Amino acid sequence: MCASSRSTSLADKLAFLKQVPLCAHMADQELIAFSQDLRLREYAKGQIVFEQGDLGHTLSIILTGKIRVFRLTPSGLETTLTILGTGDLVGEFAVIDQQPRSASARSVGKSSLLQMNADTFFRHIRELPNLALGLMRVLVAKTRWTAAYAETIARYDAAGRLLHILLLFNEKFGEEKPDQTYILDLGLNQTDLASLVGVRREWVNRILQYWSKKKLVEFEGGKLVILDLARAKQERDSRLEANLDQTNW
Repeated sequence: MCASSRSTSLADKLAFLKQVPLCAHMADQELIAFSQDLRLREYAKGQIVFEQGDLGHTLSIILTGKIRVFRLTPSGLETTLTILGTGDLVGEFAVIDQQPRSASARSVGKSSLLQMNADTFFRHIRELPNLALGLMRVLVAKTRWTAAYAETIARYDAAGRLLHILLLFNEKFGEEKPDQTYILDLGLNQTDLASLVGVRREWVNRILQYWSKKKLVEFEGGKLVILDLARAKQERDSRLEANLDQTNW
């Protein structure tokens, strides 16, 4: 079961919400009214936040941690759609259109979410125009991300798709080091990485070894290290409509 906090500091909530895109245009009094109806829930590593097909009664703002959103194939395999992190909104689609959830969400590591039920959220939308503006901008940003994500299918071979997606995540989550390498801690194993592009784990293992030999990317303890960002982008771009024999990896 999820652990639930009975209360959390109003000052802490306000400080956090001011950094959240959904709430970026709200005045302090609006933030206070909105924050009072948010409830903190904590999830363990691997715990399901919601499942595909469920009715959407709750939406969440990620306070800490990361959430992996995925769909199940008819054969039961998981296809990762995106990874969401601090400040991101989770589960709003099913709340807005009142349709069953189109995907599942799982906590990558430990995570904390600020949650609100659908009826309360709609009341705030009606009463707080700046919240509605924030929601529109969040939805537009997600649409742009989806377009960039979908681009990988049309433009790249499998290796290019994986590298392009990792570079997109690096823009969002990557931590630049003094030596100009980037640490990308998505909390994903090789099976999870395979689910990003619909390939087998064994293939991911081979392509990661190939990139490591080329000193582009290393995979260490669940963390990806981008060793040379410029060359990684060149490697991705070299795979535009590539006709490469993937069995070599």
